[in-house]
Amino acid sequence: MKPDGPAIRRIRRAQNLGLRTLQKLTGLDRGYLSRIERGLIHDAADQRVQTIADALQVKRVAITQEEKT
Repeated sequence: MKPDGPAIRRIRRAQNLGLRTLQKLTGLDRGYLSRIERGLIHDAADQRVQTIADALQVKRVAITQEEKT
């Protein structure tokens, strides 16, 4: 799955969450989250993307670059 890093960062910042807080909410490594937000990870496991979406309380489609057909 292709995560939309800039969208994740925008949503996280709009909710006044730091990377450390998102790390605690997701259980994912802070460095990994940072790399996703910077667009350095182009393909992530579906479950990891869903975990981030759940932590941000948004639908997965809001933080992915899935093609709409």
